[in-house]
Amino acid sequence: MIDFSDLGCAEAPLSLFEEFTKIPRGSGNTSLIAEYLVNFAKERGLFYYRDSSDNVVIKKPATSGYGSRPTVIIQGHTDIVCEKSAESDIDMEKEGPRIFRDGDLLRADGSTLGADDGVAIAYALAILDSKYIPHPEIEAVFTSDEEIGLIGASALDCSTLGGKVMINIDSDEEGVFTVGCAGGVRIDYSLPVKWGEPCGHCYRLSVSGLLGGHSGIEIGNGRANAIKLLGRALEALPIHQVTDISGGNADNAIPRDAEARFTAEIITEENLEALEEIIAPIRESEPEAKIELCECEPSGACVDSESTEKILSLIREIPTGVTAMSKDIEGLVETSLNMGIIRLSGEGLSLTVSVRSSENSEKAALRDRITAIGEALGASVTPRGDYPGWAYRKDSPLRDTAVEVYREKYGKEPKVITIHAGLECGLFSDKIEGLDCISIGPDNRYIHTPAECLSLTSFRRVYEFLIDVLKKI
Repeated sequence: MIDFSDLGCAEAPLSLFEEFTKIPRGSGNTSLIAEYLVNFAKERGLFYYRDSSDNVVIKKPATSGYGSRPTVIIQGHTDIVCEKSAESDIDMEKEGPRIFRDGDLLRADGSTLGADDGVAIAYALAILDSKYIPHPEIEAVFTSDEEIGLIGASALDCSTLGGKVMINIDSDEEGVFTVGCAGGVRIDYSLPVKWGEPCGHCYRLSVSGLLGGHSGIEIGNGRANAIKLLGRALEALPIHQVTDISGGNADNAIPRDAEARFTAEIITEENLEALEEIIAPIRESEPEAKIELCECEPSGACVDSESTEKILSLIREIPTGVTAMSKDIEGLVETSLNMGIIRLSGEGLSLTVSVRSSENSEKAALRDRITAIGEALGASVTPRGDYPGWAYRKDSPLRDTAVEVYREKYGKEPKVITIHAGLECGLFSDKIEGLDCISIGPDNRYIHTPAECLSLTSFRRVYEFLIDVLKKI
């Protein structure tokens, strides 16, 4: 067990975090964590509800003197992005992250930590478990599969909830209150290909070492996309046929690695120089970035030249990154898209793209534009997981209370923002009329990457802040 005894009141939620983090809970694999939450409620005699999507609601009555206060929803998601380093042997389908303490930081060995959004689970369970924290009635809402399209929140029947005040704990910077967010939609492409016999020598081309990161939070920082770089590199080489291609692991993570196998007659020194020209412009911002090319053993059938050209055209023609900045808020990305996952199999090429925008009309226009690109190349294109944005609310008693508590506690003003990322607040606001919500969280860096790390002192401070807000509502 990790020693958290120096962290005061945060020892309880951190010990719970260590306990449930042993459970594998990648997106699409949330049944065991849902079962854990149900058992947690049963053991404490609390009302619980679990639906067919593995969403879990646990309710706790108000403590003495708080019965007349508004019911508060504490909300977060149970699934995590399962990214791991190339060297790691962890099987995240079968085990949770292997976490360890590194001074003030909590990390995982070779994989994502899962503090996004394990922090929310830990805070909520600690409050549900406590006999000493004063609070109004609590409705703890744990949603599934947020990371792959807010699927759980979309499916949740909110008529089971009585609260009109919601604290979402899915933000990653202390002292920053999020009060609005972008909407989004995923686009899946399925491109049929024709197969043939290999012609020429077989080569392996890889792009690796990129920073990656969250495709909403980091997209405005100019992070390179490994799939896009791979496509450019392939087009700089005299290839005949693609035999394999893969890259990315999550549509909401900027891909750090991608690789392809292909056939060609001969690779010249001039071709290698062209690869260096592709990687050179990002070396300062992405110092570990690499493009590597080597000859390899033939891997069987190849995609024919016509289908190879269609694959390269699809990667080339679909844009990635920021397409528009906000006209109202300086520095805020308005519209973007991320080419997140690409795979070649016997069924053809599959590609998944994530589109985000704070303007619904721009989101729809970009969706239609990239749908047309895919269809023109013969791909079937399927949008999924379309979710609304969360509009800024001018009159928000919850926001005002949170700002007041923060000011009194720390003697300074918090930062109140809207973000270019999808939060479940948008769906809850859409389903619960008049919902007043805010999103908070401790300092959690490099989310969606194996470098993810949580500041433990920040975790403690935000937990104390949450408790103070509950007292004040």
